[in-house]
Amino acid sequence: MSAELANIGWFFGVVAALALLFAAGLKLPVRIGSTSRVVTAVLVVGAALTVAILANVALFRHDAYLDLTREKAFTPSAEARDLVLALKEPIDVAYFYQKQNPGARALTTMLSQLERQNPNFHVQLIDADQSPALANSLGVRTYNSAVLRAGDRRIEVVTTDDREIALGLLRLMRQREMVVCFAAGHGEYDIDNFEFHTHFEGAQSHHHDASGLAVVQMEQHGIGRLRRALEKLGLVARKVSFATGQAIPDDCAVLVEANPRTAYSPKESELLRRYLERGGSAMVLVEPDYVLDDSIAAVLARAGVKIGDGVIVDPRDHYFTDEQMIAVSRYGTHPVTRGLSLSFYPGARPLETVAAADVRVVPLATSSTESYIISDRLGKRVEPETGPPAARIIVLASEGRITEAAKPFRLIVAGDADFVSNSFFPYLGNSDVVLAGIAWLTREERAPTMKPPVEVLPTVTLTGAQMRGIFIVTVLLMPGLVALAGVAMWWRRR
Repeated sequence: MSAELANIGWFFGVVAALALLFAAGLKLPVRIGSTSRVVTAVLVVGAALTVAILANVALFRHDAYLDLTREKAFTPSAEARDLVLALKEPIDVAYFYQKQNPGARALTTMLSQLERQNPNFHVQLIDADQSPALANSLGVRTYNSAVLRAGDRRIEVVTTDDREIALGLLRLMRQREMVVCFAAGHGEYDIDNFEFHTHFEGAQSHHHDASGLAVVQMEQHGIGRLRRALEKLGLVARKVSFATGQAIPDDCAVLVEANPRTAYSPKESELLRRYLERGGSAMVLVEPDYVLDDSIAAVLARAGVKIGDGVIVDPRDHYFTDEQMIAVSRYGTHPVTRGLSLSFYPGARPLETVAAADVRVVPLATSSTESYIISDRLGKRVEPETGPPAARIIVLASEGRITEAAKPFRLIVAGDADFVSNSFFPYLGNSDVVLAGIAWLTREERAPTMKPPVEVLPTVTLTGAQMRGIFIVTVLLMPGLVALAGVAMWWRRR
């Protein structure tokens, strides 16, 4: 906002200066003192040129511009600007745009602004219709393609969005391939599944489709939206199964265990323990109805984590009217929680910290102090079943060493898996929580932050009174007035 106010100040300052020069020009005499008319004219022209040169120098040194569009269509996003400002090595961008495309023209404006932010960011704007040979030489076959180059690395992005360019920069700057491994074999959420359902909030409760049915039948939830977001960030998503006794691959920067439905065998738990012992990173997301076997519980306990039973009910901080859909706006101090906004967890089980040597555990998200636990999430009991109301841990982060000789591990555990599923991942700050957690686990928390755009269909929710009002106005009142006017005109001319 301060930069925009400064730009507005520059704008009105230039306008005032021009008005002052115009007024001075009107009152300027044909001859100044005893000089001739030629000398006076030369002095006036010289003064005007001096003012014009100084104005251009001032504008060059201060990149002032105004974007009066409501959606700021000609202004780069804050994330893209921060990313360009952080560039340490030269990046060349050749953007082959289509002149008839307004989105592409807007992006050329934004790229020019970004180029002025950092001398390491070089932009070449090329009309694709006028330079087909240059496009062919770079292998460009599509309109609105940006070729990003840094040394011998090269990435092509087809877009009219500055955020896509910034994501391409993020991929270009990564020196090595980063693999996020998703555990498979226990009925986990599928990364190839993009199905989702919408949920609506009413005066009494929330339900999960437009017709108000309590249950929407689908084969399985998935986390395809999370996978797509990771791939936009330049990460590689891959399924791994260690139920066959194969060790978790060393190239797995992160192992994500998202909603297992069957119990681990002791051998599998041992493979997970060895992975953490080798300095691996893991994200474990479990639902309230999942029964942990003793072997995996022992591995988590060695990492300072205990997963409790039951479902958290929070009468104070919840999403709309569902008290089991915990809303969190205050987080623990940790690199993962930096700048997070409101997130919500549909049906979460409580977590606890346990004492473990050489391990540091930090609660990331907790419910309010008025929350309590019930055992049956579908039951009608609404009173606390275990102890007085208190804050309950929903998400926590753990890091340290499994043994003295082991390498440092990192671990994030959540008592809910739904919040990363396709149905809830794009909403509020849920995607921020997951992506920030992945960044910390991959040890890229100091890298420039850039959140990939998550596609969400626009939804308009109307109350019953609003729908009745629209029906009365559009179906009854407006046609009725037209008919009434017609009848009145007929009566008058009769």
